[in-house]
Amino acid sequence: MEKIVCGALTMAILLQVTIAQTDHIVGDSFGWSIPINGAAAYTMWADANTIKIGDTLVFKFTEGNHDVQEVSRSSYEECNTQNSIGKAIKKGPAKITVQTLGDHYYICTVGEHCLAGQKMAIKASSSNSSASNTPADTTPPPPSSSTVEFASFLLTLSSIALAIFL
Repeated sequence: MEKIVCGALTMAILLQVTIAQTDHIVGDSFGWSIPINGAAAYTMWADANTIKIGDTLVFKFTEGNHDVQEVSRSSYEECNTQNSIGKAIKKGPAKITVQTLGDHYYICTVGEHCLAGQKMAIKASSSNSSASNTPADTTPPPPSSSTVEFASFLLTLSSIALAIFL
């Protein structure tokens, strides 16, 4: 009985380790700044990224020039902080872990940056689902070297755990 419990515990730990969260660099190479093409830049970025609960949004900006504030939808649309969620993060890079499903709205509160397009809306999905509206490709991608290394690590770890508990 003890072996079964230890084996189940080991498998639960391994399963937890394999559920990796993702860090998303908001805006990719242009970061969190006033975009040249206005708010469309962040709309395109959000559409191209699947954000799930537990993922981290990384807002890269220069301290003193920008900040990031989560706000309600109405405050997002009007570029104000009347319905703020938490406090503005003024030190960059700001890291925000997405903790709830649904829509999240972020703005820069410095000057008129929000009105110039420095704002972003995302829709967070559960870690079990995909937010993509496109059909899944039936051909799996080749494993990356980090995926192969991680799989090898998990096999080694499970072998050690079985040797200890059996």
